[in-house]
Amino acid sequence: MDLGIAGRVALVTGASKGLGYGIAQALADEGVRVAISSRSRERIDAAAAQIGATGIVLDSSDLDAAPAVVDEVERSLGPVDILVANTGGPSPNPDALGHSREEWEAAYRDLALFPLALIERVLPGMRERGWGRIVSVSSIAVREPIGPLVLSNAHRSATLAAFKTIARQVAGDGVTLNSLLPGRIATDRILDLGGSPEQVAAAARDQVPAGRLGTVEEFAAVAAFLCSTRAAYVTGEAVRVDGGLTQSV
Repeated sequence: MDLGIAGRVALVTGASKGLGYGIAQALADEGVRVAISSRSRERIDAAAAQIGATGIVLDSSDLDAAPAVVDEVERSLGPVDILVANTGGPSPNPDALGHSREEWEAAYRDLALFPLALIERVLPGMRERGWGRIVSVSSIAVREPIGPLVLSNAHRSATLAAFKTIARQVAGDGVTLNSLLPGRIATDRILDLGGSPEQVAAAARDQVPAGRLGTVEEFAAVAAFLCSTRAAYVTGEAVRVDGGLTQSV
């Protein structure tokens, strides 16, 4: 299927590995001119070389740097048509009240304010040109909160609500905003939360209806579709990619 986005310009954050990297690769495979960002110059340069992308250093806690990064992308590649906002999850804690105020504030900056800072910069141009795709990499925790992930449960839910609100306001301008809700996808994050690869795989066989972990490539394919011309009538949605794990309607 031709997704109709060859030659478009995309910025994918948090893309030195994992879900962000997979999405950037999927977009590059569709002929998109991709810029990727990460906190580490070494990691982002290595990832960019593998994908054929432009690597940029960006710390999601530095909200003031977000507009300048978009400026850099536009100088190098052109106006940003596709924004994929991806940030790593906060540290788990089995005690929902065990996080400090500083941890709550840091998570809010990363998971809510950072995507909005990027959107504020790219959205006016998208609306003016009459085309744009914005995708947030969220979590199934916004549908069924995960016990030790209270920071992610709370702040990703806030971002989901913001995306829904903004999506309705700009739908008539040819711009879509959607969220992806990954379940148990085979990434380093899953291993950090679940123990050894064998333990994680066994839990997936027991608990995920599909009987296995999802692959990054499977997740990225859904993201690429939401970034495509063919998804023009899909906006304000939260799309689960979880092998049937969540039980809520």
